[in-house]
Amino acid sequence: MREDPAAARLRPDQFERYRRHLSLPEFGYPGQARLLDSSVLLIGAGGLGCPVALYLAAAGVGRIALVDDDVVDSSNLQRQVLYTTEDVGRPKVDVAAERLRALNPDVEVIGHRIRIDSSNGLELIRDHDAVVDGTDNFPTRYLSNDACVLLGKPNIYGSIFRFEGQASVFDARVGPCYRCLYPEPPPPGAVPSCAEGGVLGVLPGWVAMVQATETIKCLTGVGRSLAGRLLLYDALEMAWREFKLNKDPACPVCGDSPTVTELIDYEGFCGMPAREGPSPGEVPQVSAAEVMGRLASQEEFLLLDVRNPDEFERASISSALSLPLPQLSGRLEELRAWRKRPVVVHCHHGGRSLEACRILIEQGFEQVENLDGGIEAWSLTVDDRVPRY
Repeated sequence: MREDPAAARLRPDQFERYRRHLSLPEFGYPGQARLLDSSVLLIGAGGLGCPVALYLAAAGVGRIALVDDDVVDSSNLQRQVLYTTEDVGRPKVDVAAERLRALNPDVEVIGHRIRIDSSNGLELIRDHDAVVDGTDNFPTRYLSNDACVLLGKPNIYGSIFRFEGQASVFDARVGPCYRCLYPEPPPPGAVPSCAEGGVLGVLPGWVAMVQATETIKCLTGVGRSLAGRLLLYDALEMAWREFKLNKDPACPVCGDSPTVTELIDYEGFCGMPAREGPSPGEVPQVSAAEVMGRLASQEEFLLLDVRNPDEFERASISSALSLPLPQLSGRLEELRAWRKRPVVVHCHHGGRSLEACRILIEQGFEQVENLDGGIEAWSLTVDDRVPRY
């Protein structure tokens, strides 16, 4: 009897570790060998990325690269299961790499403590077999999608919000891409982030399990991929729904006549302020340090907080006026005295306040600025007594 070439590659300790995989007729030695030879880029080491990374490492994916520029915060611990209380303040990629290496020494773990963007996206993705999208913002979702289309890589997608989640596989070689489903991003501030809208702590685990499963299937070729299908999960109803997705011939990235042939400015595409500063025609940006200086000098201006009331109660900047974005258009008369005077608008990270600035400018307010980075930047750079969330 001839020995299976894949089986010959496994060490005795690997036979024991992956025994349950090897017993699966559809998977066996060839499947495990493919996993050990595979490389996955995981964008985001948060609620989705943590459980995905754990299961991919446990399964024996040979190389896992993590991209995340954030540090562990106590508010992460409710759902980001790679981290502990003692890790607060440490870079997420460093902690995650330690945990994953301890879980499975077979796995090479690479941590990139950077933000993926148009300047590095293709380089980061190019050498990996699959990309797992564990992000929580629209610019990065569109960037990862476009880069995967351009490079011919599968993009294993997941998103979560409050009690609901979505998952799919976007692979333009065999089906639609993310832009086929969502051709345009929503207006800034229209969709609150998890920090702003909340999320059930266990919800990311459900969606991440789908992502991890689909990643393993993509790497090994077993089963039927989610490409061309979208799964929706409702935790309150404990219900899954499936929708068929079709490739859009007019898609600007994967359609018949693509117009996006390289990575673009995704912050601008999603209507968000550029991190390096506003370009001509954009809403003026002001830093937290500049606002602090104006307050210290007793300069007269209106500091307008457009977050939700519960967010304002949780954390606020002294002297700020609370006026939630959904109420702004109907309450402009209350701000009449500030039409020709300085107004600085802020929210949690800067997206909703940007939309509020545009509303004010359209209504004739003459000196409107957006607080770059929102109250998060205020807490990080000016006053750490203001709670982060």
